[in-house]
Parts: sequence; structure tokens; C-alpha cells
Amino acid sequence: MLLPEKGLSREEVLKRLDQIAEKDYPWESGKIFGYVFDPGKDVLEMGEAALLKFYHKNALDFTVYPSILKMENDIISFAVSHLNGDENVSGNFTSGGTESIILAVKTARDYSRDKKGITEPEIIIPVTAHAAFHKAGHYLGVKVKTIEVDENLRADIGQLKNAISENTILIVGSAPNYAYGIIDPIEEMAAIAKEHGILFHTDACMGGFLLPYFRRLGKSVPAFDFSVDGVTSISMDLHKYAYTPKGASVILYKNKNLRKYQIYACADWTGYTMINNTIQSTKSTGPLAGAWATLQYVGDEGYLEFARKKLEATEKIVNYVKNHPDLRLTAETDMTLVAFTSDTVNIFHIIDEMNLNGWYIQPVLSYQGIKESIHLSINYSNVFHIDEFLKDMSEAVESAKKLPSGTLIEKAQGIFAETGSMELTPEVVNKLMKAAGMVDGNIPERFAPINEVMNILPPEMREELLVNFANYMFR
Repeated sequence: MLLPEKGLSREEVLKRLDQIAEKDYPWESGKIFGYVFDPGKDVLEMGEAALLKFYHKNALDFTVYPSILKMENDIISFAVSHLNGDENVSGNFTSGGTESIILAVKTARDYSRDKKGITEPEIIIPVTAHAAFHKAGHYLGVKVKTIEVDENLRADIGQLKNAISENTILIVGSAPNYAYGIIDPIEEMAAIAKEHGILFHTDACMGGFLLPYFRRLGKSVPAFDFSVDGVTSISMDLHKYAYTPKGASVILYKNKNLRKYQIYACADWTGYTMINNTIQSTKSTGPLAGAWATLQYVGDEGYLEFARKKLEATEKIVNYVKNHPDLRLTAETDMTLVAFTSDTVNIFHIIDEMNLNGWYIQPVLSYQGIKESIHLSINYSNVFHIDEFLKDMSEAVESAKKLPSGTLIEKAQGIFAETGSMELTPEVVNKLMKAAGMVDGNIPERFAPINEVMNILPPEMREELLVNFANYMFR
């Protein structure tokens, strides 16, 4: 793209944006089971109005904009109460779950270096923990040790005990994990962490906001928050089930003595003395204001009603899967994240059939004996379309039975055979992309052949292929 010699009109710019977005999924359709969390037009407009009202204010310096301090402290106060914290719990507003997680790991690293002299830090996570912990380890120079899960896809306590070393700075449990909606045995894990003098983080990015409402509705919810002895930090997203504008999350710590290790300051240069509570420096106050306004607008009763309808929708989908002859649950979910698979039909074809019919559902690849599955993140906008969804799912299963499998796998095998190795050279990547139909930045309509290839590759080759894919697609 080159800049126009003279600026375009507002109307022309908006028209071109509409043209660019023509192939995007219609996020407001209620048919997207991932990425989008839509509470309805009135709530969205409230969040958007607040976001725009504060969009141009810079959250870098709260002494210039005291509103930042007021709104952030209000949100943290709510989060502390919501997650059963006491007067000592403190935290900060962040741009999303990944930033909250990176900060939790950074805090554990710096705390353990200062208090214990640990210079080769390690964290222990279940294989089901969010990829953001691997990202945090990569960015921060922290070793990530993974433990397997039991038959119920919860962190294996025996493996956790064996994984602890003198360099362990943090143990992590999910409430729930993203792929399967399962809450780890937080009480047992946190007790082990406390026994060894190790910090424990509950990743409640997905469930922290919603699970307390489920408990109030009578659903059995295992303890996961600050009511659990040994939990020292929790992450909780607001831009998911609190339906605030993106990006909005919080990171909470047991006390300010621990939170202090999150904060970064720099006076060793010629400019202003920099003090950052979180990772970003310059950032818009818009998402913070949008979150504050949305929480105020919906209120406790509104969120409880949202939770009731999502719980009913989840139970309806779970019962459908249990009674379908070709489908089965991967695990019994603890929340609104449902994973199911098939032993008779190629699930990647089912996903394609659904997505081509206007839905968006995600694949989860196989991992260490856990079979590949279909993932649904059920949100409020989905609850009004469940009957239509289940009808289309039944038709998609039948259509998927008639489609061939392994076509791209055969082509990929031929490409690797030509080179005589499994190395992903630029030449091999280019051939694979063309074979998959990704030429000149085009995204194929069907991803089943690509997912079939990814599904049989080991994780390290999946990662390498994805890096090459992103590098190939973006200028």
C-alpha cells in the first residue's frame, strides 16, 4: 500500500474498510463459538461509549489522569471480592490474559531471585495449561516443566510432586483449562506448593468471572480462588464473560509485598522517570473505562442471568453429544467450554462443514494420547441459536462421512520424499503452502486437509510449521 497523495474522504475510507472485511466472520451473528464474546447491542454500546470517551487519555501516568487510578482501583476491588480475597489482596488491570500470565511469571521469577537466590527458575504447569505460560517462559528466560493429566484431564498430583525441584518458583493450575473446560485440583496443588514454600498461580482467565455465578446457580464448582490456602496469585479476564471491550484482564496477588515484584521502574536515562505497573507503557485508557462502565451497566443481577442462560445452553449441547451415535465428549466440562470428538467420523471435516455453513468452531489437535476434538466456547450470543446449531451439526456429521481424508498428507509425504528429509526449508514450506491452497495470501475455505497434517506431526514440527506459515502469509 502507498499513501494517497491527498487524504481520502471519511466515507471513502469507511467504504474501503468494509470491502477489506467482506470475508470476515460476522461476529454479531451469534454463530461464533470462539474469540468473540457478545452480550447484545445495548451492553456493547455502553462499553464502546466509555471506551471512546477515554480513548485518547494515556494510561502511562495516572498522576496526569487521576481517573485511571479511580477506575482501576474500583475494578480491582470488585475482582478481589469476586474471588474471595481479603483486604491484603492487590492487583492491576492488564490488556488481556497473556499479559496477566506473563506478569505472574515475571513476579515469581523476581521474587524467587530476591528471596531465595534462584537464578535458574522453573515453573510447573499441566500439559493443558494455556500456551501463554510457554510464551512467558520464552520471553523471560524461565524453564517450563510440564506434567501430564489424569483420566479426567486434571493435573496429575503424583507427577506434580515428582517435578518439584530446588529451582521451582511457581506452580500453575487452570480454572478451567481452555481446551476442555476442566478445573485442575487447585486445593491439592496449592497445598503442595505451600508445603514447599512455592508460589501458586490459578489461571482463571476463562473461568474466574463466570464460575462464582455458576456456584450461585447451584452448579458444583471446585474451590479455585483466594479461599484456597496456598493460592498466591490469580488471573481473570474481563473481556470474555464479563463482556467488556477488549483488552481487559486483571492480575491479583495475595499481598502488596508480592505484587511489588511485578512493577518496573527506570530512572537510569535522561527522560522522565518511568514507572510501569504492567508491561505496557503508553496505552489507551479506553479499555479500562470500557470495562468499568460495562461492569456498572450490567450489574450483578444481569451477569447472573447471563450465567443462567449459558449454563442451560451448555447442558443442552452436552446432552446432545452424549446422545449422538457418532459423537462423544472428550471430558465432562466444568464450565461453558465443551470439547467433543468422534471415533467414526473425521472431525476436521465436521468443522469445515459447520464453518462453511456460517458457524465458527475450533479444532483441538491430538496431544499425548488425548484425541483431537471440536472445541466450543459458549457465550451469551450463542444461546439464542442452539437449536439451529444442533440441527446443522447433525447434517455436518452426515456430510463429513462422505468426504475423503488424507489428501494433503499424501502430497506432503511426496514433498518431503523429494527433498530426502523432514526439514522445513523455505522451498518445502512454499510447496506445502501451495499444496494447501494458500497462494498469494489466500486463505482456503477448507482446513481439514491442513489440520490432518498438523494432527500427525509432533508439537515441535507443528510449531515450526506455524511459524513458517505466519512468516509466509504476512508481508
